[in-house]
Amino acid sequence: MLGLNNYFWTIKIAIVNPKVLVELLSMYRDWQEEKAQEIGKKQEEIENKIEVVDALAVKLLQRFNYSVSTMKTTSQHLSEVHTLQVELGELKGRLTEVLSNCDALCKRITAEGPEPLWSSIKPFAVDTANRSSPLDQRVVPTDQSSTSIEKN
Repeated sequence: MLGLNNYFWTIKIAIVNPKVLVELLSMYRDWQEEKAQEIGKKQEEIENKIEVVDALAVKLLQRFNYSVSTMKTTSQHLSEVHTLQVELGELKGRLTEVLSNCDALCKRITAEGPEPLWSSIKPFAVDTANRSSPLDQRVVPTDQSSTSIEKN
């Protein structure tokens, strides 16, 4: 029994073969280099993807800024439309007044003017019965020498 006790309690020092140790360290270094290359490849892929996303973000920002600029310009143009509509209404009113004055002048020439002018003067025909506003009117020639205002 004493021999068995010595067997369990005896510490044996193992000597590692230097060639085996070098081989293990070489394998570890190879594995480490492999992992470093894999990480480097993944990092490069990620950097490429970041560059692509960055370029797309720049293009998107440019398009967004162009859209904002276009919308601002459109908004300015649309804000001017009401003013132009008012001016157009005023001009149509003035045109109606001028045509009415011309019609009155033609009638006066026909009634009181010299006889040689009577055959060349034909009064304007103004449709006032169906007219709701000067904005709904347009000038339409009734024949070659006279003009009338009709509702659109």
